[in-house]
Amino acid sequence: MAQIIDGKAISQAIKDEVKAAVEKLNKDGIEIALAVIQVGDDPASAVYVNNKKKACAYVGIRSLAYELPEKTSEEELLALVQKLNEDPSCNGILVQLPLPSHIREDVIINAIAPSKDVDGFHPANVGSMLIGQPGFLSCTPAGIIQLLKRSNISIAGKECVVIGRSNIVGKPMAALLLRENGTVTVCHSKTQNLKEVCKRADILVVAIGKPKMITADYVKEGAVVIDVGIHRMDNKKLCGDVDYDSVFPICSAITPVPGGVGPMTIAMLMYNCVLSGKENSAI
Repeated sequence: MAQIIDGKAISQAIKDEVKAAVEKLNKDGIEIALAVIQVGDDPASAVYVNNKKKACAYVGIRSLAYELPEKTSEEELLALVQKLNEDPSCNGILVQLPLPSHIREDVIINAIAPSKDVDGFHPANVGSMLIGQPGFLSCTPAGIIQLLKRSNISIAGKECVVIGRSNIVGKPMAALLLRENGTVTVCHSKTQNLKEVCKRADILVVAIGKPKMITADYVKEGAVVIDVGIHRMDNKKLCGDVDYDSVFPICSAITPVPGGVGPMTIAMLMYNCVLSGKENSAI
């Protein structure tokens, strides 16, 4: 029977570790503060921001909330980011994506000081990750690495296939698997013979954005399947990019949706905030 990789339990363990680290920093007179900026009132973004605030409260990180109107200009948002860059009491800056169409996401991401970019999206942090230098790792891929390691799933020497090449998941995921000595193939919309490529995978990471697209005929028997997708179906239930019911009987381990990858993203964000607090306090 396949191992169900419990993202809730593993993320809770990481948050408890972060909480202990925050308590130690507080005893040393260092307070960690995360600024979360939301522009507009996108319902999904509001849920994510609320979950981040709850996680901050749990681990003892001060949350600075900036909820800006939809009509906020790019210049106004840049001014706020710059103000937070210069504020020594703010350790991390997170701008909730997506932004309204009149604001360029890349301009805003590039404006965040790399030392406060706890999302790990700034080109300086992405570059550091690629060449193995210290820096913040993108939270979802870093969380997936923790899911694998803490589930005693070895990456070294394994054939790893990543479906999806986004800057937020696919590309950094491939880089982190490579860093763990996996042999990595990245698939995307132009990949030919997708099923055949996927069936080579010992570890299959699916971040394609299409509900239940990956069925049993994409998966090698005994493979580890990591499902990054999350979708709400017509019946209001959540599902991932993987057809869980058909894949479960043939894989050796799988992440459920919900309760798999999702909780890890916020746990790793909290972890990055502590790193930022240590770095910015020159500990």
